[in-house]
Amino acid sequence: MAEIGIGIAGCGGKMGRVLVAEVAGAAGVRLTGGTARAAALQGMDLGVLAGLEPLGIAIGQDPEALFAGASAVIDFTTPEATLRHAAIAGRIGTALVIGTTGVSAGQAEAIAAAARSAPIVWSPNMSLGVNLLLGLVEQVASILGPDYDIEILEMHHRLKRDAPSGTALGLGEAAARGRGIILDQVATRSRDGQIGARPGGSIGFATLRGGDVVGDHSVIFAGLGERLELTHKAADRRIYASGALRAALWAVGRAPGLYGMKDVLGLTT
Repeated sequence: MAEIGIGIAGCGGKMGRVLVAEVAGAAGVRLTGGTARAAALQGMDLGVLAGLEPLGIAIGQDPEALFAGASAVIDFTTPEATLRHAAIAGRIGTALVIGTTGVSAGQAEAIAAAARSAPIVWSPNMSLGVNLLLGLVEQVASILGPDYDIEILEMHHRLKRDAPSGTALGLGEAAARGRGIILDQVATRSRDGQIGARPGGSIGFATLRGGDVVGDHSVIFAGLGERLELTHKAADRRIYASGALRAALWAVGRAPGLYGMKDVLGLTT
């Protein structure tokens, strides 16, 4: 069986380098290239970038060439770059896996439009554990009902730019689905000063930043006399890279459409 070609968009970032190492070390796949915005990285060997032996593949800056030379591209970049990559995937038909967070509603619509012409897997978190957590949160929210207050706490490293994290928002969406409500209508994203009593039925978010924390997420169901907490803690970015590679292999050859990790992992009902 021929190896499946995988390209990495944004290979110069923390996740990009982990993805390069993950793809380079996986069986049945071939790293076809990577792009980076930083001029200092242009022409550098992808293997050297990721702390590996040289692979004989130079970092480029042309996303069109990256997509044309791969069966699937993995993208953990910025919302603006992801939109450009989604448009290219739509034109060429290359499968695209998106792990970018901080995407606005309008940008999400553009990604969905591109998915009409290419298979796109988009998830706020690629790890198996987090996707199981999403399902549990939805189920618990539906069972416990509005008598239990829902609070979502997340912590990430000091360099993370968006807040709350995409995973935290995804957990909020899962809780809202479980209750049959719309998250945007009940979300409380910050508290400061004399805020009064907690609104009934709201879903709260608390954000912590510091150090080199890869990603911690807890969903707290607080009732009268008891509290249930569901928690996931990531200790290594490789869990995201492994999930993203699994999604890329799953997406190759699929019909155009917008998919999630529930589809990849067979967790859809």
